Amino acid sequence: MDEITTFMRERLQKLDELAGEGVDPFPSSFRVSHPIGDLIAAHGGSDEAALAGLPEVAVAGRMLSLRGHGKASFAHLQDRTGKIQIYVRLDNVGESAYALFKRLDVGDFLGVEGRLFRTKTGEITVQVARLTLLAKSLRPLPDKWHGLSDVEVRYRQRYVDLIANAPVAETFRRRARIIAEMRRFFDARGFLEVETPMMQSIPGGATARPFITHHNALDMDLYLRIAPELYLKRCVVGGLERVYEINRNFRNEGLSTHHNPEFTMLEFYQAYANYQDLMVLTEELLSQVVRVACGSDRVTFQGQEISFAPPWRRLSVEEALAELGGLSAEEVKTAEGLRHAAETRGIPVNPAWGWAKLLMELFEAVGEGKCIQPTFITDFPAELSPLAKARSDDPRFVQRFELYIAGMEVANAYTELNDPREQRRRFEAQAKAREAGDEEAQYVDEDFLRALEYGLPPTAGEGIGIDRLVMLLTDSPSIRDVILFPLLRPEARSGESPSAPAKPAAPQV
Repeated sequence: MDEITTFMRERLQKLDELAGEGVDPFPSSFRVSHPIGDLIAAHGGSDEAALAGLPEVAVAGRMLSLRGHGKASFAHLQDRTGKIQIYVRLDNVGESAYALFKRLDVGDFLGVEGRLFRTKTGEITVQVARLTLLAKSLRPLPDKWHGLSDVEVRYRQRYVDLIANAPVAETFRRRARIIAEMRRFFDARGFLEVETPMMQSIPGGATARPFITHHNALDMDLYLRIAPELYLKRCVVGGLERVYEINRNFRNEGLSTHHNPEFTMLEFYQAYANYQDLMVLTEELLSQVVRVACGSDRVTFQGQEISFAPPWRRLSVEEALAELGGLSAEEVKTAEGLRHAAETRGIPVNPAWGWAKLLMELFEAVGEGKCIQPTFITDFPAELSPLAKARSDDPRFVQRFELYIAGMEVANAYTELNDPREQRRRFEAQAKAREAGDEEAQYVDEDFLRALEYGLPPTAGEGIGIDRLVMLLTDSPSIRDVILFPLLRPEARSGESPSAPAKPAAPQV
């Protein structure tokens, strides 16, 4: 019999005993007078005379420690705001209540009422007059000295990870502050927050493989959205000139430290703006978010200090390959030059790839990892950007940028293609690529084309990967560290081996 089963048997026995004595181990409620953190903040500096003049308090939380000394015991309770010591004495609570307390375990939830005082060591403490068991814990918490350290167990049992590792809970509090500040930023600038469908009859707005499901009543296949883009642009057509959505997207791809099949993005659209305007707006947005969430415009990520103070560096893809990747100005201009550059650097390429695909593959291999400080990469090939407006001076390129920080793609933006005839041509080119075997190529969306035919004003749009941004602002090495419940392979049963590693995925912005 393993140790955890032994512990659970002991706790189940206690549960049965308590129920037999008429004690409800899972009552419905407990009226709390103060969050623990508020008490500590308000009275942590008070002297004994000031504490003696306060009324009783009622606090509740999980019991994280327990030590007894005969007829008196100390414990610590923790709620969402902090931790406080409690002092339970037989003479104060009575025999039956003290007997109940002595049978409690670390991990149980407890509510107590009493007065605040300060112990001889100076610790603010509740002297308990009454106590109530609020929930019996049947599984023991991780050992306090070793905590919960197995990475897979931490992700799989996040509920225990949050209890055992205080920095984990702080990561998700910071994540919430980041998202709240994004909302404040856009609301203050007249943007409207909207919600668009998560199940779509045609997946669009990104180059990615979708998840497929089936609606029984309508007998039709539906796709979990890979991006909200085409619906948000429909909103702009309808006159909602500034819109944003903090959305969940789903892409049927592999897992890595930078990829999860379900992820969160901020996506926004602004009429009468172009991608140059969005570079400035992005600098304002992220520098403000970083200051609010982190208290400074500088953060440290995996040992590298990153400054979010604008302005940020701007390089075209070709400039980045020359400056960061060491390619010559001649090599980046032709497919032959790019193929030669790849060969000399040992980068595998597909013989069928043309100039545009080779350009981006080489940038991914030798350029993006060197974009440590915030860097806008601009001027992407038109054939790889089917929803972006071409540059008027050189239609081989589109008005688009991607933002890289610490070698990760964090944002993708462009001036939107609003010519319905050109959009149809590009959709049809994507359809041919799909027929040729490209499963990530986009579909022809006739309803979106119809919307464009009603008229889309000059518009720029952007998607920002919230999970990756939170990684940067919490110094988290893996995207799984910033997603409460990341997707994991099924737990291996006894005697089984975990399945093979998943293939890496495409960028999630």
